[in-house]
Amino acid sequence: MNKTVITVVGKDSVGIIARICTYMAENGINILDISQTIVSGYFNMMMITESDYAVKDFPTMAQDLETIGEEIGVSIHIQNAEIFEKMHRI
Repeated sequence: MNKTVITVVGKDSVGIIARICTYMAENGINILDISQTIVSGYFNMMMITESDYAVKDFPTMAQDLETIGEEIGVSIHIQNAEIFEKMHRI
């Protein structure tokens, strides 16, 4: 399974989750888990996704998500889950 970790951080506004989830659905990316909080007006979301059936390669998805983030005023980062786990191992 080709898992990725996607983080989204920025000032809260209407439609952040909708915009990102629409992109995921349109590109064959399955959301396995999602956590979202808003603290003092700041939005924070972490998603674990599976992209075995994605229609785009990883670098293209990363660029697309960065562009979407710029459009909606948040920072979006995508990482391979295996690399993420190794970076955050105690």
